[in-house]
Amino acid sequence: MADSFNQTSIHSLQDKALETQENVGAFQKLPMVMPSVDILYSSLRKAKRVSATKGIANIAKRERNKGAKQLDALMKELAVPLRMYKDNFPNKKYLHPYERSLIELTLGDGSYEEVLGKVDALRKKVISVGKEHASLCAKVGFFFGEWRSLSRFLSHDGKAVDDLLNVAKTLRAMPVVDLETPTLCLVGAPNVGKSSLVRILSTGKPEICNYPFTTRGILMGHIAFGYQNFQVTDTPGLLRRHDDDRNNLEKLTLAVLSHLPTAVLYVHDLSGECGTSASDQFVIYKEIRERFSSHLWIDVVSKCDLLQESPVIFITEDSNADHLELARYRKMGPDGAIHVSVKSEAGLNELKDRVHELLVLQSALIKSENSNQENQENQVVPKKSFKGCQVMQHFSGLILALWRIKRMIYDYVKYLDIKSTSSFCKVEVIKSFRLKSRGIELAITPLMGMLFPPLEIVIICCCILWLCIESCINNVCA
Repeated sequence: MADSFNQTSIHSLQDKALETQENVGAFQKLPMVMPSVDILYSSLRKAKRVSATKGIANIAKRERNKGAKQLDALMKELAVPLRMYKDNFPNKKYLHPYERSLIELTLGDGSYEEVLGKVDALRKKVISVGKEHASLCAKVGFFFGEWRSLSRFLSHDGKAVDDLLNVAKTLRAMPVVDLETPTLCLVGAPNVGKSSLVRILSTGKPEICNYPFTTRGILMGHIAFGYQNFQVTDTPGLLRRHDDDRNNLEKLTLAVLSHLPTAVLYVHDLSGECGTSASDQFVIYKEIRERFSSHLWIDVVSKCDLLQESPVIFITEDSNADHLELARYRKMGPDGAIHVSVKSEAGLNELKDRVHELLVLQSALIKSENSNQENQENQVVPKKSFKGCQVMQHFSGLILALWRIKRMIYDYVKYLDIKSTSSFCKVEVIKSFRLKSRGIELAITPLMGMLFPPLEIVIICCCILWLCIESCINNVCA
């Protein structure tokens, strides 16, 4: 019987730990921490109100009894809030990986546990001091005359409580993330214009200055498209260096991409004003794009009003593929990138439409993943719910495939505008698309030798197919 009870308790604790680990928002549930001085004065005030036990006629005994009871009350008033802090601050290993990364990168590795350990040590010391001075209660003046020495003791060791107060303030100020709401994450090198786009797209109001690392933390905002609400986050800029050499601000950006289900809006600045060269931005972009290839993605070239007209790039047999890709990036950015300017408002409407489209896809993927998790957790699922989960599961892969096809169509139409002014071979135009990154190279390879009119017919059919499927997706999501 006892073994079954212990097993049940263990399973319940494990389930609670897993539930705690899967959810976010632990920082908003932290207890309110009082400064050490307030705890001391409040405890002294309550302890002084304690009176002696009734019925003691001897004055000396009555005073000793009163002093003992006041000392006991003082120690309890001091120890109770310290224990409450220790019990109500969460264990870091049970936090969501994103919140665990925030603690490590914001407070420093091990600082959170160290502060909690000092608070618990202070609680034990308070209890120990109370027991050691129990015999001194025979002296009437101890409690009233020597309370200053006790105050000095707590003011010295009470720094742990003040440190915990600062920790609670820091963590409570962290942005609140809803895992059920689609999130757009702005990524790029420092000072490329991410914060300016956040102000345009959302309710967030970041600081905007013309120097690197203006964004010194994670800023959350909200986007409203009709009745739909989405999240947008501004992240610190990334520099060209190894992960071991990155500062905590850069690691915050990587933590958001690693632990949150976000769509990515990658911002490029080719004007030369951000402080990071185009070649370095290209290397950073390639690394992040490959590392987080599973995320939905939009590329944006900011400050396009400062860019000069780019000459046509000619492809020769002796040209190196990497060199040509870098040359194209320096002139136009990644293939299919949206060119925008906050100053002249160029491209902003197109950007908002693309962001809305991307976040709708992200919403469908989140619903599909949640349905799959519910199927795994519940052995018996209602028939109607199971059917809906199957539909969303099939749609998730179809959504990604169709989104990639639509991006290819957009790139193709964009390149048709320069076909008449460049010496590109028609086949080379198709090859210049970033097909590998969209996973559709095998689907397009049979079309490489075809002329443009048949290919245009295929593209029109794909557009019609997309419109039909998109209407079905909207009905399912609604």
